[in-house]
Parts: sequence; C-alpha cells; structure tokens
Amino acid sequence: MTVPRPSKAAPAPRPAKPPRAAGALRKPVAAAAPAPDAADSTDDTGPRAPKASRLRKEQGILAEAENHFAQFGFEGASLESIAAAIGISRHNLLYYFPSKEALYQRVLDDVLTQWLEGMEALSHSDDPEQALRRYIRAKMQYSRMRPQGAKVFTKEVIAGAPRYGTAIAERVGPLLKTEVRTFERWAREGRIAKVNFTHLMFIIWSVTQAYAEQEAQFALLLGKPALTERDYNNAEELIVRMVLSALGPHAAA
Repeated sequence: MTVPRPSKAAPAPRPAKPPRAAGALRKPVAAAAPAPDAADSTDDTGPRAPKASRLRKEQGILAEAENHFAQFGFEGASLESIAAAIGISRHNLLYYFPSKEALYQRVLDDVLTQWLEGMEALSHSDDPEQALRRYIRAKMQYSRMRPQGAKVFTKEVIAGAPRYGTAIAERVGPLLKTEVRTFERWAREGRIAKVNFTHLMFIIWSVTQAYAEQEAQFALLLGKPALTERDYNNAEELIVRMVLSALGPHAAA
C-alpha cells in the first residue's frame, strides 16, 4: 500500500513593504546644474548689472577704439589693431562687442552722452550769463580732456553721418529745440538780445570743438608742442565775451 507523501508546506508570505512616501524617487538622480553666474542671471526685475571686471574691460576697449577711430576713421580702423593694442585677441574683443559697427556706435554714444550733459544743464538754468559761461567752459574742457572723442564725432559728421545720423537727429534735435526755447524766453523777458539762437548754438559748437580738431595746428602756430591749459582758458574767456556781447540787451536785433 502506498503511503501518501506529506504535502509541502505553503511558503510563508513575504512581509509587506512599507508604503513609499509621497514624492519619493525610485533611483537617485544626478545633481542639479549649478546656478548661472550672478552677473548673467535674472530675477523678477530683469537682468542684473554686469560685473565690475567686465565694465573695466569694456571701458579699456572703448578708450583704445576711440583713439583708433579718431586717427583712422571707421573704414581705416580694424578690430585686429584695436585688440592688439590692449593685448587681447580679436575673438576676445568680439565677446564684448559683436562687430566693428557695434563698437563704433558705442564709442559715438559715449561721446554724445557726455556732450549732451552740458546742453541739458544750459536749458535748466535761469541765469543767461552764468548758464552760457558754464556751457562754454564745459565744451572747452571736453575739447581739452577728450579730444579724440571730438575727432571721431567730427569725422563721422564730415562724412555725412552715414552710420550715426539717425542718433544725432533723435538725441540732439529735441534738446536743441529746448535750448532755443529757453533763449527765446530770455529774449522775451528782455534779458538777452534776440538773434538766431539755432545758429548761435552751431557757432558755439564749432568754435569750441575746433580746439580739439585743430589743436595740432593751433599749437604749431603758437610755437608749442601742444596747447596748454592756459591756452584753453584764454580761448574760453574770449569766446564767452564774444557770445555775451552778441546777446547783450543793447545789441541790435
């Protein structure tokens, strides 16, 4: 008689796994990418200001570019020569300014911004004589301290302003009209004589900028290697006297 074999015992049930916490991951994930540099990141208010080191580098490039554009003009200057003069590569320069046109535009923007600061001060003054003295002094100081910038601007204008005409019209035009209205108000009040105030400003610009554009000629004729601060001061005083004389209330209309 066959003895039945004892049946195998059923395997003990495995213990239940504890429930996975909400949001838990099955496998570890790679670490998140580092945050971008603070100088290049943005927040709710927009892009952050560039680093001071970048601004210093840009200013060095702009200063050298101003010298090259003043000497050779836009066509004659090259990014290679500008970069070499400050000890960087052309490729490195293009990291800061994407083209020669962009660099040229920025140089002229900086020149014009400094120039317009003096014009704004003139239109906000309420004393004709003091306003004109300060304005002429600022223009002469600009010619003495930043002659290369004046030369870049002059070369562009002499060429017909092919690359900067729109900016001149948009930035200088409205401010010139404001100045003329200020002069006309002073004339109505009897404080200055009425003249063609637009051409008055053209004359002031021309005669003050000449001390940057023609400094070499003036120094040569004075028998000097370069004009001195005293030369600029003497010219400034004479220009002021000429302008104030033309605008004196007794002057013919």
